[in-house]
Amino acid sequence: QVQLVESGGGLVQPGGSLRLSCAASRTIFRIDAMGWYRQAPGKQRELVGLISSGSTNYADSVKGRFTISRDNARNTVYLQMGSLKPEDTAVYYCYARSGTRTSWGQGTQVTVSS
Repeated sequence: QVQLVESGGGLVQPGGSLRLSCAASRTIFRIDAMGWYRQAPGKQRELVGLISSGSTNYADSVKGRFTISRDNARNTVYLQMGSLKPEDTAVYYCYARSGTRTSWGQGTQVTVSS
């Protein structure tokens, strides 16, 4: 099972940008799907976006603002976030699925506030 470690979270002002990284413990070349979820205080964990089989899907709330990319050579998945809003404040989790196996990172806090 692959280990995932997120980084890049922090405090950013509304309208700002942030890039999260998710480093995998082994090659991600054959991992079926990778992506990001988030969980705000008092809310359920929700999908942000997922990249699989060359296609990427995003939650409606982040379409046009967030971009997921995957660097197989670096075993890393990125989440580029732009035009951030206070409602994007959450713990962001990296996710990987290979067959029936799923892996989660420990999460990284993103806070959007002035």
